[in-house]
Amino acid sequence: MKRYLITGCAGFIGSNFVYHMLNKYKDIQLVNLDKLTYAGNLENLKGALGDPRHIFVQGDICDRELVSGLFEKYRFDCVINFAAESHVDRSITNPEIFVETNVLGTVNLLQCAKNAWYEGGRWAVGKKFLQVSTDEVYGSLGEDGYFMETTPLCPHSPYSASKTSADLFVMAFHDTYGMPVNITRCSNNYGPYQFPEKLIPLMINNCKTKKGLPVYGDGMNVRDWLYVEDHCKAIDMVAQGGRDGEVYNVGGHNEKPNIFIVKTIIKELHDKYDDTIDESLIQYVADRLGHDRRYGIDPTKIRSELGWYPETPFEEGIVKTIDWYLANEEWMQHVTSGDYQKYYEEMYKNK
Repeated sequence: MKRYLITGCAGFIGSNFVYHMLNKYKDIQLVNLDKLTYAGNLENLKGALGDPRHIFVQGDICDRELVSGLFEKYRFDCVINFAAESHVDRSITNPEIFVETNVLGTVNLLQCAKNAWYEGGRWAVGKKFLQVSTDEVYGSLGEDGYFMETTPLCPHSPYSASKTSADLFVMAFHDTYGMPVNITRCSNNYGPYQFPEKLIPLMINNCKTKKGLPVYGDGMNVRDWLYVEDHCKAIDMVAQGGRDGEVYNVGGHNEKPNIFIVKTIIKELHDKYDDTIDESLIQYVADRLGHDRRYGIDPTKIRSELGWYPETPFEEGIVKTIDWYLANEEWMQHVTSGDYQKYYEEMYKNK
């Protein structure tokens, strides 16, 4: 039986990855560690909580005693670190939290893995630490070209700086100690269970509630969109077969300006949910500080080495995503109550 420590499992990508693994593999054990901050929601895992292959632990990846105890108890073969503060706007207003979780938390996981896996001057066979990162560590692209694994790191926000720092620590543990590691860097994910501070679920929810749709700047910032299940498959492939010490970029080849995404959501909800929803809801707001203009990923390496490719065209994935949110209104109501509402008002009240 292969044993995984999966951190940040109650968040968006982590919860989707849990379902991917449980659906694909019979003889595994997943120990899922999550602090359950504002974006962590146990409802995301309700389909897995009764599965004997799945163990949920509420806790902080910065807690050395807790994490060390989990390694001692479960003898993990693989760590997959999804745990992160991930919203750029929040990093601008409170960067310290991003350093604590994204940098210090990652270093704590690395130290605990090293203590558990490195004995007598050698590493235990079959172990791996996989860091789930982001294309934002590369900075911003011009109108042409793509991020490659060899692109220099050039973060522009406190969030991307914290993820870059974490990536560098992962590679430092590989280069210094020989720890078996991989890093994946993905483009913008979308799909079920995404917290509604992110663009797509935010726009879906605001359309339904007839709130304004805040669009930064001129709306022409371009992102490469990747359906979350395709991303989960990529992470699984890297965990199973990625070459030691390598970085793999995971991109969807679905580059779209933000305003295109917003207008697509409006059209779908106009047709499916409420025909009074229209583009009059769009509200252009002051641009985000340090807002990168364009991201685009070249996934040639992961395709040629591991056979991965994005199976879900954006036109299909966005419909599936909207349908999921329409079918899960209670989930949305739960996650948009309380502190999130206060945060939303604070972020956009002066824009």
